[in-house]
Amino acid sequence: MARLILFNKPFDVLSQFTDLRSPTPRATLSDFIDLPGVYPAGRLDRDSEGLLLLTDDGRLQARIADPKFKLAKTYLVQVEGEPDEASLERLRGGVALKDGMTRSAKVEPIDAPDLWPRNPPVRFRKTVPDRWLRLTIREGRNRQVRRMTAAVGHPTLRLVRWQVGDWTLDGLATGQWREVTV
Repeated sequence: MARLILFNKPFDVLSQFTDLRSPTPRATLSDFIDLPGVYPAGRLDRDSEGLLLLTDDGRLQARIADPKFKLAKTYLVQVEGEPDEASLERLRGGVALKDGMTRSAKVEPIDAPDLWPRNPPVRFRKTVPDRWLRLTIREGRNRQVRRMTAAVGHPTLRLVRWQVGDWTLDGLATGQWREVTV
């Protein structure tokens, strides 16, 4: 039976077990998970937080990570400014990025979610409002959500992946993991 680990990756942690690039040690998955033989199914940027799936099954890893399977990924996104309906419609219809048009996304404004504090906190500016969005995509280009929100004039301040397929962060504190059956 395949192992599947749901990990709530903190901000500033690499989505890999070792860091061979930096002369200064950076936090990696090995600082949180001590399970031999599991590997990330997909990536989550160092400056993003939330659900990272790890497995010991190559087929499951490919099914989760490969864009051809179009597994839905839902993010809670804090953006700068207050997106109007036209900006939201652009996200819903697909956004032109340097590497081509994105697929359409589901997006809706939401109240600020009850999340763990981020360290360091997102900068607060009295004169610039921010807004939270729930955004779901079915592809996974490099830094795609950040590039999409920036393209419509609302740069991402905080990005938390909340759900991949049917797996969610519900009940999982930052830096914690649990194994689920598949």
